[in-house]
Amino acid sequence: MKNENSGFLELLNSFINQYLPVAVGASRNTIKSYKYVFRLLIEFLNGRNVASDKIEFSMLTYELISNFLTWLEKERNCSPSTKNQRLSALLSFSGYAQNRNFEAASVFRSSIVKIPMKKVFKKKRAVFTVDEVSCLLHMPCVTKETGFRDQVILCLMYASGARAQEICDLKIRDFQFSSVGATLNITGKGGKARRIGISLKCTELLEEFIRRHNLTDKADNYLFSSQTHEKMTISCLEEIFRKYVSLAKKMHPEMFHESSYPPHSMRHSTASHMLEAGVPLIVIKNFLGHESLQSTQIYAELSQNTVDKHLKEWNKKWFAPDITKNVEKAELIPAFLRI
Repeated sequence: MKNENSGFLELLNSFINQYLPVAVGASRNTIKSYKYVFRLLIEFLNGRNVASDKIEFSMLTYELISNFLTWLEKERNCSPSTKNQRLSALLSFSGYAQNRNFEAASVFRSSIVKIPMKKVFKKKRAVFTVDEVSCLLHMPCVTKETGFRDQVILCLMYASGARAQEICDLKIRDFQFSSVGATLNITGKGGKARRIGISLKCTELLEEFIRRHNLTDKADNYLFSSQTHEKMTISCLEEIFRKYVSLAKKMHPEMFHESSYPPHSMRHSTASHMLEAGVPLIVIKNFLGHESLQSTQIYAELSQNTVDKHLKEWNKKWFAPDITKNVEKAELIPAFLRI
């Protein structure tokens, strides 16, 4: 007897709305990302005249899934890493579906596991110097309300090392102010919470921003909003960040040498500067909300640029040894043994 819940859409619905949030405990952003993958798959199949309610597991062959991933890369301009994320979502669902209806989903599962992840070449992480951060924080025109808001956003990004989504999610209740600074409660990836302290200067800016916008007694209000939303979106924050980086590049062509600086560059910069200031890796790990120390270890590599710079300057100060006295002795050594 056929299981009434064996259809593609039925299992996908339970995967998205029950399995991921309840059994896995996936974050809202993860679920949102998974939903988007399957919307893309449905869009791809619609282009082949297959309506969403007509999708069957038997259709999801190796050839079709491969064509879908190629379509993502060529038509949707997905990067290899994004393409791999899409494949991971399909792989997760295929395992879930097969466990609940082996006969129906086995073709889909066997097709997915045959497709390899695409090799991703790591890009160099764009990190600001301390001077570049200082320059960037002074770019907004603070005589305008939007300019002051933007300065507060940039300062908070650097002071907290928070991700773009974490900045957008902040509410007034997440701050506790004191005479020496502020404590900030951040909810990060996977719903993991962390509590960090931020500098007094950034705290003073935040207090002034909250006072100007009459948010002091509105604990449930989001800290940052846009002209159209009571909660600032990531795309809005990205646009703000891009605006001031572009302006800083034009005004200071001798600085900002990387081709692009995404908002995450500020988080990288915070961590790198903390490490260079002597803050232990384990402290930086907790500050950033990393699950493992291995994730934080990348900043030790980033700061190697600073180490190399200082070593280069140091080596220039050394004198060149006089090697003329060793010429005769060197000539006695066979060429193949010389170093």
